[in-house]
Amino acid sequence: MGLSVFIVRHGNTFAAGEPARRIGAATDLALVDSGVVQAEALGLAFARGGIGFDRALAAPLLRTRSTIGGILAQQPAALLVEPADWLTEIDHGPDEARLESEVIDRIGEPALARWDHAAEAPDGWIVDAERRIAGWRDLFATAEGHVLIVTSNGAARFALLADPALQHQAASLPSLKLRTGAYGVIERDTDGLRLAAWDVRP
Repeated sequence: MGLSVFIVRHGNTFAAGEPARRIGAATDLALVDSGVVQAEALGLAFARGGIGFDRALAAPLLRTRSTIGGILAQQPAALLVEPADWLTEIDHGPDEARLESEVIDRIGEPALARWDHAAEAPDGWIVDAERRIAGWRDLFATAEGHVLIVTSNGAARFALLADPALQHQAASLPSLKLRTGAYGVIERDTDGLRLAAWDVRP
């Protein structure tokens, strides 16, 4: 049996026009109304595409749990959500809850670019990349069927670094980021792992 992993970033936690801030593991925000709509749209898109999930995993934050709940509400059968601490958002350290402009003032544009394109964490951020990559590798090696994962932008990118073939394919992406309410798909067959989609919004 093959594997298709659907990696979803949680929905919006800021309303339109509200200044964006760096929110990580230390701040447990709820989805705003547009984020709830994003979760519902993801669920409808998967259901209409005939995708039935065999497993569901989520980071233990309100925004991720609410997003996966909205997606699974569109599935024909109830599915237990498995917790996975390696999916939890990163710790932004001194930049937690700061405006994006303030973060750039502290770390500089080049450091932020290295984070978005190579997952190199800026000074002061606690990422624990090895643990995250190990979690993705274990999932890719052992899981079967259709697996739904809802996590954060900081954690999702490490899926692309968990395998040489994925790293090679990800090198052509404009960024490792997932937008809120967007998803990627990584598939495994007899030839190995393949990046089937990234940063797709329904």
